[in-house]
Amino acid sequence: MTLACGTRDSALSRLQTEDALRRLSAETGLAFTLVPFSSPGDRDQATDLRASPGDFFTRDLDEALLGGRIDCALHSAKDLPPEGLPEGLDWFWLPWREDPRDCLVLRDGVSEPRRVGVSSARRDAWCARRFPGAGRLTLRGAIPERLAKLDRGDFDAIVVAAAALHRLGLQGRVAEYIPLAELTPPPGQGVLAMTFRRGDGRLRALRDLYIKAVRFVGAGVGDAGLCTVAGLRELRGADVVIYDALMDASLLDGLRAERLYVGKRSGAHALPQAAITALIGERARRGERVVRLKGGDPGIFGRLAEETDALAADGIPFRVLPGVSALAAATTATGMLLTRREAGKGFCVGTPRAVGEGSTDVWFMALGLADAVARRYPPETPCAIVCDAGAPGQTLWRGRVRELRAQTPERPGLLIVGEAATHGFPALGPLAGRRVWVTSSPGVAGKAAEAVVDLGGVPVLRPLVRFEAVADVKIRPSKGYNLLVVTSPTAARFLLERLVSPIQYLPKRLAVTGPGTAAALAHLNIDTLMPERDFSAAGLLAALPADLSGMKILRVRSEEAGPALAQALKARGARVKDFVLYRTVGLPEAEPPPHEAVFLASASAARAWAASAAPKERDLIALGGPTAEALRALGFAPAAVPARQTPAEAVRAYALACFKEALRG
Repeated sequence: MTLACGTRDSALSRLQTEDALRRLSAETGLAFTLVPFSSPGDRDQATDLRASPGDFFTRDLDEALLGGRIDCALHSAKDLPPEGLPEGLDWFWLPWREDPRDCLVLRDGVSEPRRVGVSSARRDAWCARRFPGAGRLTLRGAIPERLAKLDRGDFDAIVVAAAALHRLGLQGRVAEYIPLAELTPPPGQGVLAMTFRRGDGRLRALRDLYIKAVRFVGAGVGDAGLCTVAGLRELRGADVVIYDALMDASLLDGLRAERLYVGKRSGAHALPQAAITALIGERARRGERVVRLKGGDPGIFGRLAEETDALAADGIPFRVLPGVSALAAATTATGMLLTRREAGKGFCVGTPRAVGEGSTDVWFMALGLADAVARRYPPETPCAIVCDAGAPGQTLWRGRVRELRAQTPERPGLLIVGEAATHGFPALGPLAGRRVWVTSSPGVAGKAAEAVVDLGGVPVLRPLVRFEAVADVKIRPSKGYNLLVVTSPTAARFLLERLVSPIQYLPKRLAVTGPGTAAALAHLNIDTLMPERDFSAAGLLAALPADLSGMKILRVRSEEAGPALAQALKARGARVKDFVLYRTVGLPEAEPPPHEAVFLASASAARAWAASAAPKERDLIALGGPTAEALRALGFAPAAVPARQTPAEAVRAYALACFKEALRG
């Protein structure tokens, strides 16, 4: 499959588009042809950019897309019109980012410029503060033309995007990088955006590889403690939180995320609902992890459907985490119990503000009395049965009341009767609702689960193994060690737990096999060596010097890791203390959870899975080479093995495999 990709016909646009298409082809297997176009902004060199229309640099490419002459187009993201693309077009940001700062370029011999070239109101304002006595002149043209005007004396200095000079290999022209705090760049500076027709399933599937599922989190009511553990975890991992008024503001304390208030109270709206919905989609298309934080439980009079319906229409994946509603807080927490034995068999909830007729009835513990319930409703009334709600094995049946008699689930469940039973969230994203059984320990499992949700899957966390310390092991490093070698986050944890000597006795250099291990020991502030891509023992050996003569190395590991790495270090001339800290122990066999794929983070987990009663015709995701080798030795072929041994990259490798399979289908 070959896709025609349009771009502006300038040296910078061609260069950055060719680079992006090479990366896309390498990751996805898609082929692209580049189709250059002019734009009004290229043809009109007289109009001041501060007064130009929003589509000054995109109009011709937009028209070519809508006319079917190209399949997609690549732009500098900051060139997309702020008022939005024409009807029928969609967009997303690519993940590869350049330096977002602006920079100052001076003409040779100039230290105090008197004439400064600017091309935007924000750069103009910065120059007015920085060079109050200088004239500020309109700057137009492609980057080479701007530099040529500077060099021939039209200006003494110009302000341009650092990303443009970097991509053209002209970093040497930068006189000064302007700090972000002094000159805030527009969203998307240094980023490329792809546009495409909304109805093109190929490009929508490509987009889904580079965006993350939106999380809708119920904040609970009144008290931050009524937000669920899952909701708090999502808040901690968010890039941006879009939040409402009716919630405890302390939920936002200590978050790294950008926070955007969109609260609505009666008669006072921070933003109209349509603008909130558009904002959620825009930030998701940038590749950000968006948490939409809504008060109480967003599915109960929380206008959740308006926001999820819009995302579903655009094919943007999302996940909804319920919250504790005002209904529960006002009744269960106060003693006004809505159901008491002998006193009340149910309750009705409504609002006078609701638009539309009818309501939905929810029956608890009613499946054994389905006949009696069915007699209350017309035969064609829609209904649904949900068993094991919220669990990995949740099942859902939809039908009509007349069909209830044929449904006899063996498990407890809820019977839902009414219009709500006809609705449901779609399975979106590259993983399209696949349940991924994450078998690893908590640290790795959390990162893997986050990536599964990002890509539209459902993580099922249930470990196959646990780790226990080797009896009576204590670590007393002397000052004589030159290098500490740690090859897993678990080894790092056991090292810190078993360390007897003061921390300052640890070696002043650390060698690790991946960012997870480095993060686990980052607080020690030890100079750290880590391979660039291959996060395995072999990758670490490749990153270390070939001659280690005179080095005294402390290596800590599990029993299962074996002595091979220590022996290889000795073969290079080092003296090595090979310390076994812990062993892997299989957990008691249990019924495997429902799943379509399995995430395996170690050779020991692979062996435990192979020995279990779990079904074997499932997709297997191996965290890295050793896990993949163990699977192959057991007779199983992994569906995905990442180039970089991290949980997120492993899950992404599986998503890419699903994407390629869908294209072939």
